[in-house]
This record gives sequence, C-alpha cells and structure tokens, in this order.
Amino acid sequence: MPELPEVETIARTLRPQVENRVISAVRILLPKSMAAGEPLLPIVVPARIHAVRRRAKLLLLDLAAGESPVPTHLLAFHLKMTGKLFVHGAATEPDKHTRLVFELAPDRTSPDHTGPAARLFFDDMRTFGYCRLMRPEDLASWPFWTALGPEPLTLAPEDFSRALGSRKGSIKSLLLDQTVIAGIGNIYADEACFRSGIHPATPGNRLSEAQRAALLHTVQDVLNESIKECGSSIRDYRDANGDAGAFQNSFRVYGRANQACLVCGSKLQKTVIATRTTVFCPRCQNP
Repeated sequence: MPELPEVETIARTLRPQVENRVISAVRILLPKSMAAGEPLLPIVVPARIHAVRRRAKLLLLDLAAGESPVPTHLLAFHLKMTGKLFVHGAATEPDKHTRLVFELAPDRTSPDHTGPAARLFFDDMRTFGYCRLMRPEDLASWPFWTALGPEPLTLAPEDFSRALGSRKGSIKSLLLDQTVIAGIGNIYADEACFRSGIHPATPGNRLSEAQRAALLHTVQDVLNESIKECGSSIRDYRDANGDAGAFQNSFRVYGRANQACLVCGSKLQKTVIATRTTVFCPRCQNP
C-alpha cells in the first residue's frame, strides 16, 4: 500500500499535469470505485482542479468553479494496495484495470492556450481503492477523516509525545495507528525503529522523552529521504509519471529478514507485530 512518501510523490508529479485543468466529464467504469458523491457529479462538472495535495495516505484534488480561488468540492482518493493515477491523451482508451475516467478539457494555461484535451485515469488492479466526491464541509462528518492523527512531517516533539501518551501498545503498532500519527505504514515504521535503536515491540509508555523526540526526528528523516527518492517501489507503485521509486535500495531492515545487519553484522530477525511482518536487529534494537 502506498504510504506517505509515495502519495506525496504522486501529488507532486500529478500537480503540474492537472492543476487548473477543467474536468469536463466523469466516466464510472466500476461503481464501487466511486465510493461516495456520485449524485454531486451533475452539479460539479465542469470543475477546475484548483490544487493537488495530500493528507495522510489520501490524495486530494480540490475543485473550484471557474476562476474562483475557493474550492467548492474535492475528490479524495485512497489508493489502497494498487491504485494509480495517470494522465493520458484524449484518445487513449481505458484498459481492463481502469475504474474511473476524468475527461480534461483543452489546457487553457498552455502558452498558446491550445493545450490538448486529456484523460485522467484511476487504475486499480485489486479494486480496493476508491474515490469520494465531497464538499469541504463534508469532511467533518467523514469518520475516516476525523479520526486521522497529526501529520508526522510537521509534528513537534512535544505533540508527538502527547499523542503517544501513556499507551501500552508496542511502539510499532502505535506508529501504524493512523489515529495516533497519520501516513506511516509498515516500511517506514520498521526503518524508523531501526535507525532509532528502538525495538519495535517496546511499549510506547516505556519510551523516555528523549527517545520519543529521537524517534520522531528519525521518522521525519526517513520519510523525507524516501520522498527525495520518489518513494519505495516493491511491487506495483508508480508515480504519476509512471516512474518507480528508489528508496527500496536504501532499506536497512524492511524485507531483509535473515540477512546481516548493515551496522553490526548480526542476523536480522523477523516477527509479527500488529499483524504485520516486522524485521529488526536483536543487537542494535534492544528491548
């Protein structure tokens, strides 16, 4: 499943392709992929894509009417395991994994105002991903949205410590809990715990304030490094240009069970925490 760095990369690579483009029509090829908001389509379309942004693991397209700077609606995409967004030429036909098609009118922002029409495809092989069309005020009544924890890249150490509180769950399970901190998945939880020297099974309430601050700093470093590498491509992930990420080449523990630790040479061990395969170094990460 794409995590924060992958969704952030998709937002950054999609932004120059679709911002200020007008959605002139929407085709729903798989009804369940439009999880909510289909009745709003006749009201919204045509709509201008005002901005492309990310919240947690969600990709958000803000929609505005005409040249208005105030969004009236938004498209929220949760990519889940295999969701992808690509811009194609107007003559490109959907393939067997295309679930939604957004027709983009000719580009008025091109230098000669004659940029060609295009199509934005939402492809999803496993069909677990979805799109929700909403008004901004509807976010307050969407349980998934209201339960999201703070963004790790802008989180202050004292707020991170407050989010962990006196929770007794393992620190890895807390990092994966999207209500505690948003956007972190299995890859970056393993990598951050290793770099911090913290065993992933350590109860959150046993971490000192110094350890909590160090862990947050490491989480931020790992996420930013991955964003610079355009994310991690393990199986299906590609950015909006169709390019794979490269951070998988920098993994220190994730996916390396039974291999030598890159720091001390010990054999990396594997266990299960919060139902997720977890790899750690028994020497560098003491319980």
